[in-house]
Formats: sequence, C-alpha cells, structure tokens
Amino acid sequence: MSAVPILEVQDVTMRFGGLVANERVSLAVRPGEIFAVIGPNGAGKTTLFNAITGIYEPTEGDVLFEGRPIRREWRNADRLRGLAVGMAGAAAAVLALNASALWDAAINARYVMGEPFGWWGMAGAGREVLGAAGLWLTWFPAAVGFAIGRLGFRAIWNAQRRTPDLVARAGIARTFQNIRLFGEMNLVENVLVGMDQHFRSGFFACLLRTPGFRRERDRMRRRAFELLKFVELADAAAEPARSLPYGHQRRLEIARALATRPRLILLDEPAAGMNPAESADLMRLIRRIRESGTTVVLIEHDMKVVMGISDRIAVLQYGKKIAEGTPEAIRSDPVCIAAYLGTEELG
Repeated sequence: MSAVPILEVQDVTMRFGGLVANERVSLAVRPGEIFAVIGPNGAGKTTLFNAITGIYEPTEGDVLFEGRPIRREWRNADRLRGLAVGMAGAAAAVLALNASALWDAAINARYVMGEPFGWWGMAGAGREVLGAAGLWLTWFPAAVGFAIGRLGFRAIWNAQRRTPDLVARAGIARTFQNIRLFGEMNLVENVLVGMDQHFRSGFFACLLRTPGFRRERDRMRRRAFELLKFVELADAAAEPARSLPYGHQRRLEIARALATRPRLILLDEPAAGMNPAESADLMRLIRRIRESGTTVVLIEHDMKVVMGISDRIAVLQYGKKIAEGTPEAIRSDPVCIAAYLGTEELG
C-alpha cells in the first residue's frame, strides 16, 4: 500500500455564520485503504464529505486529491469570455444612459410612417448622439460597465472553481445519507446516469442516432449491467428502482457511483436501515470495491461494520477530530469510548 495519500484534508474549517461545523480537521487517506469516519450525530461528518466533494467550499483549509487541489484553471477561453462580458456591460451602460436621446434621434426624428425602417440611418443617429454626449455619458459609464462585467464574470467563475461535477471528473464519487435514486427509472437507467460524463457522442450524433452513438450506447449499457452484477442486482436490472428493498437501493446507489469510474468513493452511512444479513453483504461488497482498486472512505454508525472492514478510523466530535488510528486503537481509546463508542457498542 502506497504511503502517498490519495486524499488529504488539510485543516479544513467549515463555518455557517456563527456555527462551526468542522474545525481544523485533517485526514490523510492512503490508496487502497478502507477509511472510516465516525462520531455522534451532529459531529460534522457529512459536512466534511460535502467539503471534500465540492458541495461546500471550505471556509479555511484545503482538500488535495492525489497531491493536487481540485480546481478549474483560468484559461485563454475564460479570458476571452470575460472580455466579451465586460464589453457587453460597457455597451449596456452607455445605451441605458443615452436611451432617450437615441430614441429621439433614431425614431422620432428619422422614421417616416409607412416607409421601410432605415437601419443604417439609425446607426448614424447613434454615432451622432454618442459623439455629442460627452465624457460622463459615454466613456465613464462604459468603463464602469466594463469593470462590473469583468468582475462579475470573475466572481461567478471563482464560485465554480471547485464544483461537484469537477470533483467527479477528477475521480471522486459519493453516495448520500438519504437515498437519491430515480424511482421510475429501471436499474440500468439509474446506473447509466452515473456514466454521463464518459459519454462522448455529441448533440447531433444523439439526435441522428448515428452508428457511433449506437455503439457507444450499447457499450455503456453493457458496462451498467456489469456493475449491477458486481453489486448483485443484475436479476432486477429491468425493474424500477422504487420497487427494490431498502438495502438493495443502497447497493444501486453504490453501483451508480462506481459508474463514474472513481479512484476514491465516499459512502455516507451505507448500512443505515439494513438488517444484520444486509450489513454483512455490504461489508463483502465494500471489500470487493477495495479489491477492484478503488479506495473507500465511509461514514457509518454501525460499529460492527466499521470495526469489521476498516483499516483506519477517524473520530469526530463537535466538528473536531479527537482521535485517529486502527480499529483496535480506537476500540481501546478512553476518549473515544467516552465520546461515542460506549461500553455497549464495544461489547
């Protein structure tokens, strides 16, 4: 197992107004590991997952995947888009301040009822009006509009530098605490949703149903069926997702997450609501996921699952990490016992 972390959470703090959901949390997950995050309800576990996967931007700290932050890079195309938005802002500002004069010069003074509209004459009227408007009604508002447009574009771009779709394309997938399936779609279609980012056929290929599109569609469907076999749901592939038992819906969510071809998968309480037999099956599935080459990080309250499959465990309480170590070390840590595990959980 490599000593270089696949995931590093570096002093991540998440504040929501006066509420601190995570405070300087640091984790390092090695490739091929099954790493568990445990803690009482409200400890900040799901918030940490949201910060890792781009749903939230950390207030402080950073998240590194395979040694690098997941960020969109500022490219030449973004510079050109910003320039275009700035120029549109400049034109809008100038036109807004001179709208009345332009209307008078182009319509009231030049348009003759019943005759074709003179577009070139309107352009000439616009040049005359703007030429006579002076500095405060042309160049100054143009500069202000250009600056507002550019700054607004940059602010929106910055807000989208680390979004969930970018995180997914980088190689991180997740499931959610509450099941989020498409109930009316069958199992294969639900898994195909996770493959969207790998579908290469363009709009016109899909519209015209070209041979290349049909080949790619068939290949994706075969891959979806293979994933359903992997999670042992292939027999129900044509059934609607809502018809599945609760534990099988959890498995379908995992199959959909695996469809993104992740190198790291985050599972948020995958055993929630499962009976002991389903939990045992889930443990075997998580081990198979690790054996297939995907690193696993999970949040879980079922201590039999956590202690049975985890290589290392981190414990959160009130948004802070209070311990980290092997299952044996956590099981015997007095701080963890007092904060979360208790004597009954360990018995």
